[in-house]
Amino acid sequence: MKIVFLDSATMGSDIGRQKIISGYKDFGEVFIYENTKPTQIAERIKDAYIVITNKCRLNADTLEAAKNLKLICVCATGYDNIDIKYCGINNIAVCNISGYSTDSVAQVTVSMVLALICRLRPYNRYVHSGTYAASGNPNCLLPVYNEISAMKWGIVGLGAIGKKVANVAEALGAEVVVHTRNDSCGYKQLELDELCRVSDIISLHVPLNDETRHMINAERLGMMKKNAVLINVARGAVVDEAAVTEAVITGGISGIGVDVYDGEPIARNSPYRSLYGMDNVIFTPHMAWGSYESRIRCLDIVRENIKSFLNGDNKNRIV
Repeated sequence: MKIVFLDSATMGSDIGRQKIISGYKDFGEVFIYENTKPTQIAERIKDAYIVITNKCRLNADTLEAAKNLKLICVCATGYDNIDIKYCGINNIAVCNISGYSTDSVAQVTVSMVLALICRLRPYNRYVHSGTYAASGNPNCLLPVYNEISAMKWGIVGLGAIGKKVANVAEALGAEVVVHTRNDSCGYKQLELDELCRVSDIISLHVPLNDETRHMINAERLGMMKKNAVLINVARGAVVDEAAVTEAVITGGISGIGVDVYDGEPIARNSPYRSLYGMDNVIFTPHMAWGSYESRIRCLDIVRENIKSFLNGDNKNRIV
């Protein structure tokens, strides 16, 4: 049985090739590629029985020649890079993983919020530049910052990550409001427009689909408070990046923290690039999910998904 891992580099260089092979070798012969270009996918998977991937796009064009393929394991919760309809028609099982990155993403979300609300970037620069030492003053309190306990934290999407963020937000004293499909979530629920109007902090924790694509657009950004901080650790395309950029530049919102992009790595023509270096902007390279512990859990769950499938069970099966 041939098992192909198309993009092992997305799991981090600290998790070595041999460690990955040792996790799956009991199931068959394992072929590992650090990265795979779109033009290489079809050739590399044509004889595979199982394909493991994080970000490679698998659709009719890349899957058509893979006549032996029976299982695709996605090293992520989201599977918008997989053509689910094609897989269903062609009897290819797809399994994702869930719950593995909850603590990691929540931690980075809260870190971004704290850094932006407490204005840590300009304060850090003030000291590193030597201005503090030369000032003769024992402290500096500009720019002004405020306490999260005086704020509303709007959470869009209340899955495992959204719930974890809500717990931390409550612990910090924020009033939590949510936009979610869950009718009995335990928090005050608002329509998205109203959440945008009343929240001081907005964090996004939703999958990418037709309903959520560009859910944060120019109109909703215009509803937000000028002091609002927006955090996107969901998927890049759940926001209109050009509209978000414009809102930051014009002062429509106070700041942003972004870990995900509409096209990754971030494109050379991304509107976000005009925000580089700004004190009220934090960009990270899609790393929020990827604590060491999270990545080990991810690979372990993929192993369990393969074992389940081979035993005729449906653990984490999407189709």
